Amino acid sequence: MSAPTLSRRHRIRRAVLTVALTTCLGAALASCSDEAESAAGQSPASPAADARLARLAQQAADTGSLGVIVRVDSADGKPAEIAKQAAWTKNDHSLAAGDRFRVGSNTKTLTATLVLQQVAQEKISLDDTVEKWLPGLVKGGEHITVRMLLNHTGGLGDFLLTPEFLPSLTGREKRTWTPQELLAITPEQDPPTEPGKTYSYSNANYEALGLILEKATGSSLAELIKQKITKPLGMKDSYLATNAEWDTGKQHVIGYEPDAARLKKILSATVDLPDGVGFAGPDRPDDNVATSAVDPSWSWAAGGMVSTAADWQTFLTALNSGELLPPTQLKQMRTTVDAPEEGGGYGLGLMRVDTVCGTVWGHTGGLPGYSSEIYTDATGTRSVAVFTSTNFGIKAEKAATTNKVLVEAATCQMLGKPQPSDSPAG
Repeated sequence: MSAPTLSRRHRIRRAVLTVALTTCLGAALASCSDEAESAAGQSPASPAADARLARLAQQAADTGSLGVIVRVDSADGKPAEIAKQAAWTKNDHSLAAGDRFRVGSNTKTLTATLVLQQVAQEKISLDDTVEKWLPGLVKGGEHITVRMLLNHTGGLGDFLLTPEFLPSLTGREKRTWTPQELLAITPEQDPPTEPGKTYSYSNANYEALGLILEKATGSSLAELIKQKITKPLGMKDSYLATNAEWDTGKQHVIGYEPDAARLKKILSATVDLPDGVGFAGPDRPDDNVATSAVDPSWSWAAGGMVSTAADWQTFLTALNSGELLPPTQLKQMRTTVDAPEEGGGYGLGLMRVDTVCGTVWGHTGGLPGYSSEIYTDATGTRSVAVFTSTNFGIKAEKAATTNKVLVEAATCQMLGKPQPSDSPAG
């Protein structure tokens, strides 16, 4: 596949890695309005609300999300836990709310937390240049700061759709990439932008941050995660993936993507994929392939974590409630640059998303076969997680609509607010 233009590369990258939390518009109104009347005046945390959320999850699963896990902790009782799936996927596994999942770019929030812990200890400065820590490794590194890496304003492009890396992204090539190799093939933004001026999401930023963390601490990233985050918080089902294998002892979600022909059709409005370009994996019904054997280890500090809904909500609530960072660093993390494609703003590894029911803080994630959105309220008291066992599959129009309705309903329930009858998301 030839290298795409910048605009195409940018749009495809965002499709792979994020699902924006937005209200339903245009063609989505019909699907949204189906539930509006029953939601009006409904208690935000009630058996009826949970049942409605379960119906929306099954609707999403049946219209393209395939497998859906929803966990809502409204801090007023036992969390709502829902697992729904398309009928044919039960032949692969029976989905459970506690299954392990590749949370993708939600990892960036964890990496940023580790960096800011080092900032609090004055071992790293947000104004340090990349060149100081990684001499000669990043082009223009003398002008890019740690802060710019964290909020994606350093001017780096992304390596995801470069001709060198694309075969690994789709699983067609079995290759273990080092962070240094990925930084070496990272292009600059086209047209070039001055560091610190423009937000442009790039996984390369967090590959660099992982290397800086290791150099500043003398510990491996995996060990830092264990000692600073997962062990203190009791996150027993969370770890950094080093290959495509899953740790034994707990069931994991099987991910799926559209086959090459359906993928080409879904992306036709964005990029003209050559025939045959698609994800490696065994064939599954409805023109899908199973992608759990695609190696995610390249994503490392940018997206390599495996976790569960409960575990990651534990991390995110600890972070946003002030348990993991001093007030100064948490304020720095929440100082955002404008990022409308994320639904609000982007701080230091943390998204601010403005929903119809209020502002939430968290991140999104995406890898072949896996898409996730995990948020808390401003105090870190309430949290929500929505996992979907496909990424490109929810870019199809109907699947995207039902997924948006589900995420918005779950978020409003988390915030303790019923869906108003005039809400476009029902």
